[in-house]
Amino acid sequence: MTFFSSLKTRLQVIGIAEGVSYLLLLFIAVPLKRLGGYPEAVQIIGPIHGLLFILYVLVVIQGKIEYGWSLSKLAMALVASILPGGTFYADYTFFRHLPKKPDQL
Repeated sequence: MTFFSSLKTRLQVIGIAEGVSYLLLLFIAVPLKRLGGYPEAVQIIGPIHGLLFILYVLVVIQGKIEYGWSLSKLAMALVASILPGGTFYADYTFFRHLPKKPDQL
């Protein structure tokens, strides 16, 4: 699969997917559960977000290893995953400026 062969692409795609799933969980699923009495929304979106969160953390760690990021860049990318919309910010300010391959630094 050549689409995900680039670490930069994996960071961007998984980061955006994780960000979207987090926003869906916070602003749609949780209110549906708490205000509407529909716990099924959290039961569906919650595990999807959990999987995407784990994938995001693993890809960020891979980015730290392959791109040789400093600890502050690693921390910024990881903190972005716990802030609503943070992964969009990380993509806009950091991931999109990375070279396609780590050896092109």
